[in-house]
Amino acid sequence: MIGAVAGRLPVPVRRFAPARTLTVVVALTLVTVALLVIAVGTGDYPISPGDVVKTLLGQGDSATEFVVETLRLPRALTGILAGAALGAAGAIFQSIARNPLGSPDIIGFTAGSAAAAVFEITVIGGGTVAIAAGSTVGGLITALLVYGLAWRRGVSGYRLVLIGIGISAMLEATVNYLLTRGKIEDVQAASVWLTGSLNGRGWEHVWPTLVCLAVLMPLTMLLQRDLRMIEMGDEGAKALGVAVERSRLMNLLVGTLLTAVATAACGPVTFVALAAPQIARRLTAATGPGVMTAALTGAVLMLAGDVLAQRLFPSTPLPVGVLTGALGGLYLMWLLAQEARRNRA
Repeated sequence: MIGAVAGRLPVPVRRFAPARTLTVVVALTLVTVALLVIAVGTGDYPISPGDVVKTLLGQGDSATEFVVETLRLPRALTGILAGAALGAAGAIFQSIARNPLGSPDIIGFTAGSAAAAVFEITVIGGGTVAIAAGSTVGGLITALLVYGLAWRRGVSGYRLVLIGIGISAMLEATVNYLLTRGKIEDVQAASVWLTGSLNGRGWEHVWPTLVCLAVLMPLTMLLQRDLRMIEMGDEGAKALGVAVERSRLMNLLVGTLLTAVATAACGPVTFVALAAPQIARRLTAATGPGVMTAALTGAVLMLAGDVLAQRLFPSTPLPVGVLTGALGGLYLMWLLAQEARRNRA
């Protein structure tokens, strides 16, 4: 079934329509702002949207300012930034693999970041900065390992996905082993981190994530043209003067860093990187990776998931990773069913 989707993205695309893409970008931005207001106003101390806006503009009272600016706004902003990073990373990897399953969730890069972070928590006992650094290094090592094993005079999307799935399974087994050998308090901390959550996120999570995205997102935009050419196939891209393997490796590194940044900020949140690029392509009906629209879609999915997770069970709010993981499983089954129907036709 995986082989059936290798080599193409199952989204009908047509010639790039700037007006439609611009409309989608504006709409997604407005939805993100609306969700931000809702997220900041949601909780044990509810705040009306009007009061949230007034507080954000510096016109709220001291109690509301404390709740909004100290307790809730950093959480929502971390969700937006992490979701944008995952959406952009998913668009990059799906374009590299020319496969809708080419998501960091599926091909092991998120698992690499998670395994390194769990090792840091349960074996070394590092703090927040060390966990974030370990997550980043683990993601990079995993990406290079998958890329190296998939190399056979070039990298095909089919091999990349299959090898990534195998590496991901091995890393998940490693995580389970570490959890059985660690101290109970470390295991509890690692288990909470592994669910993927925005709980307790503060400005110390917002600023590093924002700085990383300020560096990485312009790079993705610069690399996007070559990535669009690679989607047509290696031979066609080479004929147009693209250094295919160098461009693929550069995009792989940038996408891995985006994944690691998001994982370091809120743990391994699944589904967002898998679904955001496909949703963005369907909204814009445009060719190419569409990194910016995928990033905005990822921000919407992450923030909407967190708001929904809080409101479904107000007494015991779910971590956002639990909700996105459940939705991601359903989405993956739907995607495979669509491919099966396409192949029978």
